[in-house]
Formats: sequence, structure tokens, C-alpha cells
Amino acid sequence: MIIAKKAVTIIVNKAVTTIANKVDTTVKAVTITVSKVVTTVKVDTITANKVDTTTVKVVSSIAQADTIIVRKPGSSLVGHADGTCDIACIIYKAYDMPEIDPMEEIRLNKFMANAGVCSRREADELITGGKVKVNGEVVTELGTKIKHTDVVEYDEKVVTLENKCYILLNKPKDCVTTSSDPDGRLTVMDIVKNACKERIYPVGRLDRNTTGVLLLTNDGDLASKLTHPKFVKKKIYHVWTDKDIAEDDMQRLADGVELDDGPIQADEISYVNDHDKNQAGIEIHSGRNRIVRRMFESLGYRVTKLDRVYFAGLTKKNLPRGRWRYLTQEEVNYLKSGSFE
Repeated sequence: MIIAKKAVTIIVNKAVTTIANKVDTTVKAVTITVSKVVTTVKVDTITANKVDTTTVKVVSSIAQADTIIVRKPGSSLVGHADGTCDIACIIYKAYDMPEIDPMEEIRLNKFMANAGVCSRREADELITGGKVKVNGEVVTELGTKIKHTDVVEYDEKVVTLENKCYILLNKPKDCVTTSSDPDGRLTVMDIVKNACKERIYPVGRLDRNTTGVLLLTNDGDLASKLTHPKFVKKKIYHVWTDKDIAEDDMQRLADGVELDDGPIQADEISYVNDHDKNQAGIEIHSGRNRIVRRMFESLGYRVTKLDRVYFAGLTKKNLPRGRWRYLTQEEVNYLKSGSFE
């Protein structure tokens, strides 16, 4: 028997009723959001034999640990670039959560980040702007600490800790790393919009035309650890340039070049192969804006294509461009422990 502590979300590309009718009488409520073609079914328990196995089958070994997926035979286990997926039914079980001491003090900005409201920096702006209340009183002082028994309000709503969600996306080209875009361009949030009900956000940025590994989560602590200059993590990029890269310039990039915002050097750099001298693999730890492109531009090269193949131990292996997957519990544990570079 599978205990579903969270709602069972049914995502289909056909008429929603064809799936809903195949769930047994343990269903307590059904909510259909037609615009997104999503059916949310709240259940106490569900077992495989209560699903029409001639139409769907249970898959118990997938990317996200402790998650059971019921899907149509032959359908994909990863999300599509248009935000849809072939999954018929997902029974979510939350990632492992640490036990919380209700009397433990925590900074207000950290609490809001952990709750998935925003990043810590954005929380500071909300606090100083007088938009956050604690126990009914507006708090504007940075560094304010609260207890888990305190009531925090933002935008007239009580802020509560969410279950954590961790999504790995192989970002496609012509896609911006923002929550929304005024020009109507495709965003990374459009691609993962059906991944979870929690508000997740990108960890760091990739340029619109840079592809590759991007992590999205509502775990503010982890996001801060992965992006803070004190804990900078290894990134590896595959670089294509408009002309062959001279060996002397490869050495200069390894030794260090001077940019407008200071010096920078590659931790490692090499040609991808012996035949295409206009392709290089570069390893860096810096999180500075457009750093790889600017390094090559400083030596007279134009980067025509840039793909991040590695970030903090995560790779895009078996993840096609424009698709996403959930991190495994093991990957989450490694990231939190700092085991990955």
C-alpha cells in the first residue's frame, strides 16, 4: 500500500475524466482546472489494483526518490518543453525534511526563503519595505529573528513552510531564466510549470542563448549555499567560438585575463577534441555575469554556442534538451552536505 501524504496530481494530455474515473472510492475530492488540463485528487490511500492496469501501469523506480508514478505505457518520465508531460498520475511523497524545534530562533528572511516566498535578498527588501508582519505587527528591521511558533504574514496571507521540491532542467536555447517575461518569451518557469505546486525559482542564471544544466528549487538554504561567493561550486561549459582558438590563448585563459570587473582564470581548460580547435571545455567556479563569454571576448573571440554540462555535481546525462526531472533524495543529500564540488 502507498500512503499519499500530499495530493495526488493527475496530469493528462487527453480528457481528464478518462483518468479520474479509474481511481477507486478512496477519492475524497476532485478539482479540475481545465485551462491547465490538471486534475487534483485528494486521497488517503491508493493501491495499484485500484487503477485500471490495462490503461496505465505503476512505475516504482524513477528519478525522484519515494515517488510512485502511474503512467500510460510507453509514455515519458520527464517533462516536455511546452510544460506538459505524459504522466497520467503522480503520487508525491515529500523529500526527507529535518525535524524542527518550534522554539528554535531563525532569521525572518531565512524563514521566508525556506517557505518558498522568495530569496533571502528579496525577503530583506520586503521586510524593509514594511510588507511583512510577525504576530500582527509590521517588522522592518533586518536581522529580525522569529520562532516557528510565531505567525508570519506577507501579502495578507500566513507564510508556512512548504515541502521542498528540486527540479533539474536541461535549459534550451531562446529561453530566459526569469519567472516571467514582459516580452512574452519562453521562460524556464513555463517549462517546469507542472512539476510541483510549490513556488520554485532558478538557482543562478543562464543567458537566454546559453543551454544546459539549471537547478530550480524552493529550498532557500540550499540555493544560498550553491550561489554564495563563499561556497562557489564548480561549473563546466562546452564552448563554441567563431574561429579556432590559438594554443597561446588557451594558456592565457588558464593563467588569467583582466576584465572590467577584475581578473579571472579558468580552473581547467582544454580542446574538446584534436580536430575542432573552435571548441573548448572550460571549468570555472566564478558566478559572475556572462563570465565565460566575456573571457573569450577579451581575447577577440565570439562565443557562438555555450552549453553548461556540469553544475555542483549535477549533469544533464539522459536528460534531453528542454526536458526536466526531479533530483533523487541521494542527490539532494549530496548537495546539502557539500559533497559535490
